[in-house]
Amino acid sequence: MNKSLSILILSALPALGWASGDHAGSRDMHSDKTQMSDAMKGMPHEEHDGAIGKPGDPARVSRTIEVRMGDDMRFIPSLINVKAGETVRFSVRNIGRTTHEMVIGSMAELKEHAAMMGKMPKMKHAEPNMVSLDAGQRGGIVWQFDKTGTVDFACLVPGHLEAGMAGKISVN
Repeated sequence: MNKSLSILILSALPALGWASGDHAGSRDMHSDKTQMSDAMKGMPHEEHDGAIGKPGDPARVSRTIEVRMGDDMRFIPSLINVKAGETVRFSVRNIGRTTHEMVIGSMAELKEHAAMMGKMPKMKHAEPNMVSLDAGQRGGIVWQFDKTGTVDFACLVPGHLEAGMAGKISVN
């Protein structure tokens, strides 16, 4: 009986170690999350407040703008005009066969984030200024543009921004 109990306990130890997160995959994942959090500090809405706008209230959407993303590495439309103070719903559709995303930010932020995505291509993110869609999916972003100026948007899937998958939003 004592020998059976010892064997049972010893056989359970690897499973307990795995469940507690003390395995290489967990440490790598934690490291990636830490790196992702550090890289994302400039991306979420906190920094965008006042710069290009902020997450919008869906109840205050004044209009919806359809945006399509495709495997030709283009957004349709690639130039969008909005008015200062306007809250817009971007209804985004991936018409391609691969994952694409729309991320709103300054070009410097977008390039920095694209570089991080290149290092961690399986990184998933869910911030109010972005939507990531698999082939055939639809999604959206609700954004309030509170100042005039120009802001960029791009697909940050590795290689897509570099292939020209970007556009501009002009706020008048």
